[in-house]
Amino acid sequence: MEVLVVVAPDPELAPEAGERAVRRLRAEIAELDVEAVRPGPGAPAPDAAKGTDPVTLGAIVVALSASGGVFTALIESVRDWLGRSAARHRVSVTIDGDTIELERASDAERSALIDAYIRRHTGS
Repeated sequence: MEVLVVVAPDPELAPEAGERAVRRLRAEIAELDVEAVRPGPGAPAPDAAKGTDPVTLGAIVVALSASGGVFTALIESVRDWLGRSAARHRVSVTIDGDTIELERASDAERSALIDAYIRRHTGS
C-alpha cells in the first residue's frame, strides 16, 4: 500500500526553511516501521532541491505493509509534526484516492478529522 504525503510549506517561510521542515518530516516518517520513503511524483531528490517548487519538493511517497498500526502511526506522526510547528504548513495525505487536507484547523478539529480518516482506512 502506498500513501502520498504532500507538504506545502508555510509561504511566509524562506524557501530553505520550508525545505528543512519537509526533510524533518521525511526523516520522522522514515523512522517508522514503513517499507520505503521516497520523493513523490515529479519531486527531485532532496539534495537537488534548490529552486524547486515547494509543493513538488514536499511530495513524499510512503510504502506501507498491510499489517495494522503502521498507517495510524504515519498519520499520528504527521499530526504531531504539524502540532510542533509554529509555521502554517499545509499537508495532504492520499490513500486509495481518498485525500485528507490538514491546515489551519484547531487541534480538536484536526483530531476529529484525522480520527475519522484513520477509521475509514483501518476499519476500526
